[in-house]
Amino acid sequence: MHITTSQPSENRKTHGEHILINMTYIAKNVDLDSGIELTRALEYWRRYFEENDIVSALVISEGYFVQSFQGTRPAISIALEKILDKHSTIFPNIANIEEIESRQWDGFLIKHLTSSAENEEYALKSFSAGLDYNPYLMSSAQITSFLKAIFEDSESSKF
Repeated sequence: MHITTSQPSENRKTHGEHILINMTYIAKNVDLDSGIELTRALEYWRRYFEENDIVSALVISEGYFVQSFQGTRPAISIALEKILDKHSTIFPNIANIEEIESRQWDGFLIKHLTSSAENEEYALKSFSAGLDYNPYLMSSAQITSFLKAIFEDSESSKF
């Protein structure tokens, strides 16, 4: 009896490398006490995402993070694992994971919202549960709408 085995083609993608994923999470900043620590963490993630072909949109406001990042299924899985490992004290709450046709963001976008009247419109635009900004009270649809509104309507900083 002769058994023939063939190696998978190099072009065959067996781990989901051909599937783009969008993952959105919210978290509360409890471990990055200073601006320097936050800046270092953001630079680390900017470089990591760039090296792994992941794009991201991040809103920081009143100690909360709302972030959407997009890349291949394996890249997003590894990034989530690293976030949980490196920043276990922020404990990200995943609001949405979905397959997408194309990337929505370009690079590593960051918007820091302050409590100014100018930013209040963005912070409350998709938020109907109260007057205070708290993304934990938003539905996943509200979070998605919130990110789109912020990055479509303004000059966002590309880190």
